[in-house]
Amino acid sequence: MIAAADQDSEQFAVLYDRYSAGLYRYAYRRVGAEHAEDVVAETFAVAFRRRHTYDRSRPDARPWLYGIATKEIARWRRSEEARLRAWARSDLGQAEESPADRVAERVSASAAGPELAEALRQLTPGDRDVLLLEAWGDLTQEQIARTLGIRPGTARSRLHRARRQVQASLGAAGMNELEAGR
Repeated sequence: MIAAADQDSEQFAVLYDRYSAGLYRYAYRRVGAEHAEDVVAETFAVAFRRRHTYDRSRPDARPWLYGIATKEIARWRRSEEARLRAWARSDLGQAEESPADRVAERVSASAAGPELAEALRQLTPGDRDVLLLEAWGDLTQEQIARTLGIRPGTARSRLHRARRQVQASLGAAGMNELEAGR
């Protein structure tokens, strides 16, 4: 199929049809529903660009595609880690919605910004997503579960675990400071 795609790019669609669902399941397990489609799309974009370099002595393209997907997931995670490290180094840590909104709370939250960013960086991506969807997205646990495509019980347990970890990192005021950044 890859050899045929060199001559006719429409043939690449056959490769997509054959492997995209499996790659999506893999990416979903690694980065969640929000980013899995992007990972799969970028995997096939990279594969299409690199189709000329594929070792055609290998009859199965599946390991090649999963290797590309794994590198895309790692790239995505490094990017997220970099954003959190930058936030930890920043003075404010969050965008201001309105200068008059809860000034006292925001001053407290901005002072904790670097520590909060580090505490968030230490969470697993799934726990971080659940916590931030609740704290900054104002979503209920049921809405978070629907958003992430997980069970409500899973959302509750992730939220509990994330809160416990942030509180351990920041002390008792940790959750108040996180919520003040809404």
